[in-house]
Amino acid sequence: MYGVLLVEDLKPTRDRFVRVIDAHPELTLLAAVGDCASAREQLQLHRPAVLLTDLGLPDGDGIALIRETRAAHPDTEIMVITVFGDERHVLGAIEAGATGYLVKDGTAAYIGRSIMQLLAGGAPISASIARHLLRRFHKSEAVERAAEEADTPQLTERETEVLRLVAKGFSYAEIAGLLTLSPHTVTTHVKQIYRKMAVHSRGEAVFEAVRLGLIRWDGP
Repeated sequence: MYGVLLVEDLKPTRDRFVRVIDAHPELTLLAAVGDCASAREQLQLHRPAVLLTDLGLPDGDGIALIRETRAAHPDTEIMVITVFGDERHVLGAIEAGATGYLVKDGTAAYIGRSIMQLLAGGAPISASIARHLLRRFHKSEAVERAAEEADTPQLTERETEVLRLVAKGFSYAEIAGLLTLSPHTVTTHVKQIYRKMAVHSRGEAVFEAVRLGLIRWDGP
């Protein structure tokens, strides 16, 4: 049997979750409390397999309780069941150590299955919460792409032509002939390329240019 500590301040909701836990053949209720202070007392008496907690508690923040539980009982699985589905609460709870996050509209069977999924190593998350996480992921991905693009050296068309030929192994004199430039002008372009890309050799320049997508590497 897996012991569950329930923290929920609203009595009707707490009673509903108690019935869910009591009815499940693999779960046993260690305690059902309505505030952070009582939860902390119970955490000194028990080492629950699962902490099932709300976030909006009358004497404190459920996220702080999650953080304390994770530090004191690293093996305890922590499931949030709350009405707070906004990004700030979701990410705050997950960063504090919650491994599951459900909104309170789930059925008794769904909540029971989710607790067992949590104990089996899963990370049950309500569909609406998953959308928040996906939005955050895509937002972070877009920021990273923008930062990478902002850091990409801005080479002129001529500098890019020179770099492509450098990558193919042509000497400066050969590049000058191919592009109808003087060797001195080619050298000047190469120095500009090195400066913009913050590199010091042909190999470094080619490696960075391929990595950043400035040129394509077709092999030797």
